[in-house]
Amino acid sequence: QLEESGGELVQPGGSLRLSCAVSRFQLTYYSIGWFRQAPGREREGVSCFSRSNGRTDYSDSVKGRFTISRDNAENKMYLQMNALRPEDTAVYYCAAKLENLCSLQQSDYDDWGQGTQVTVSS
Repeated sequence: QLEESGGELVQPGGSLRLSCAVSRFQLTYYSIGWFRQAPGREREGVSCFSRSNGRTDYSDSVKGRFTISRDNAENKMYLQMNALRPEDTAVYYCAAKLENLCSLQQSDYDDWGQGTQVTVSS
């Protein structure tokens, strides 16, 4: 089970840190990802973190602004979002898959959270 938190209303240029708490399995063995879905749009991959080599990947739209991290001891993952823009407004989801390498394809992931709303607006 995965549960996101940290979403809220923030002004353009602001920052937010999303958290995802994992229960019922050990995050150590999983590659993880963050996805988002804006109204009227398909869910898209934002960032991911491979369990085997620590490689991270980001979509072009967030590269340089967002940072993914994980704390295997606490069984949590995070998404630090800086320089937020109105187009970042979406429901954000964390996901995990029992594989060595991560991807930004939602179909690759087996476990999902319920989502947290991020709204960027003045």
